[in-house]
Amino acid sequence: MKTVNNIQRNISLLFMIAILMVVTSGCKKFLDTQRQGEYIADDYPYPGGSGPYDQFIFGAYNDLRGFDVHVMAFILATSVRSDDAEKGSTPSDGGANALSMDQFPVIPGNSNINGMWVGYFGLINKCNLVLDQIKNNKELDAPEVIKLQSEAEARFLRGYAYFNMVRLFGRVPLIDKLLAVEETNVPQSSIPEIYAFIEDDLRFAAANLPPKWDPKFIGRVTSGAANGMLTKVYLYQKKWSDAMATATTVMNSGVYNLNTPYDDIFKESGENSSESIFEVQATASATVQTANGVQYNEYQGVRGKNTWDLGFGWNTPSPILEAAYEPNDPRKARTILYRSTPTVKHYTVYGEETAMDWENPMYNHKIYSSPSYRSSIGNRKSWWMNVRILRYADVVLMYAEAANELGGTDNTTKALDAVNSVRLRARKGAPAGSPTGILPDVTTTNQIELRDAIRHERRIELAMEHERFFDIVRWGISGKVMADAGKTNYDEHRDVLLPIPQTQIDLSKGVLTKNPGY
Repeated sequence: MKTVNNIQRNISLLFMIAILMVVTSGCKKFLDTQRQGEYIADDYPYPGGSGPYDQFIFGAYNDLRGFDVHVMAFILATSVRSDDAEKGSTPSDGGANALSMDQFPVIPGNSNINGMWVGYFGLINKCNLVLDQIKNNKELDAPEVIKLQSEAEARFLRGYAYFNMVRLFGRVPLIDKLLAVEETNVPQSSIPEIYAFIEDDLRFAAANLPPKWDPKFIGRVTSGAANGMLTKVYLYQKKWSDAMATATTVMNSGVYNLNTPYDDIFKESGENSSESIFEVQATASATVQTANGVQYNEYQGVRGKNTWDLGFGWNTPSPILEAAYEPNDPRKARTILYRSTPTVKHYTVYGEETAMDWENPMYNHKIYSSPSYRSSIGNRKSWWMNVRILRYADVVLMYAEAANELGGTDNTTKALDAVNSVRLRARKGAPAGSPTGILPDVTTTNQIELRDAIRHERRIELAMEHERFFDIVRWGISGKVMADAGKTNYDEHRDVLLPIPQTQIDLSKGVLTKNPGY
């Protein structure tokens, strides 16, 4: 395996890299460049509530902002592959490796998938480094509670990384510790084995992480993040009772709610709000514009001219998604940003009139940055904006789905209450003068009809938020959905998973084997 081989050839070098990550890693939104958890003279050797393992943990957090973890390939694999999005930009931008993620098939030699493989195993390796330091570095002593908390952070991040890997690639190698070079050629484990490993990591994290951190550590993972992610892991395996139970834990925690208006969730001011369960943290300043940020938003920003040169214009909403909204659903305007035409003017969430010479007719409005931030930072590319990975509404809708699948009058009532709470928040966001009766409560008690209503609500509430492709795959409807969207090259027996990168198969000398259909 290329990733582990490259990183593990010199363990002492990896230690140096992880320590250096303290300088470049950040977990809090600031316009200046002092990062969350950064050591200063007054709190050395470590601030209260944290620990000596931060120098390694921050290296793992830093990888969350990495290009190969949450930028180009992630956007392509999780969103562009679905019916709700298109590659966007220009036809030639990104070449065949990008276009094939939209139109299929993705070939094993695709550099994007190899980059993701390397990126995620790099993150996993840094998590294993944290665990190794806790277990074996006797010079870094800490109270048992700090050791458990640090281990829980690392295991959450490792569990999250493996959850993405199993959804993207299926069978992957399970690596739970630092390995010597001669040990790094590890065969793939089965999908059930990987899910069991993820569950174990997330359950440990849920039991040992705090529900909240001190404000100076905002953005670090919590027990709510672990239980929320565990809910999703259970849902993907149709463990409905377990999913409902962990979702209930999150919903009863008192930490999260649906009070943040839908429009505000995706603004800079909405980061780490009561809606937020897990976000990739990013920051920037006028003097440090990209080093502490993430390129996720730049890849999706408006592709225009002059002041409208905001990004590369990838991951554009599809006409299929546009048509899926109920009449006057206010979430549509917050999700789809339209190019103006000679006859119709369109506006951003900040009231700016859009231009008529944009490359694409629609863009992802959820990643649109504040003009005041662009001005104060002196940059239009939005590297400072957090990436929303898990929102409270997602957990509420997972709870509704699990309750409906379990069935019974009581569970049906709970499912209806949950899905309607999400619709109520959206309904409250309707602009003045909107027609009455928009987004009415779902009332059906028929399990099949309620299932369809919950699936529709997930699609709309979480549109353009890297859930749609995984959802249609786990629901078993990807073949029909993609055919209806005109993505006729999609093969549901092959394309539910990406191919194992050919580069990694070659480096393993055949220890790694191909996915079906490739």
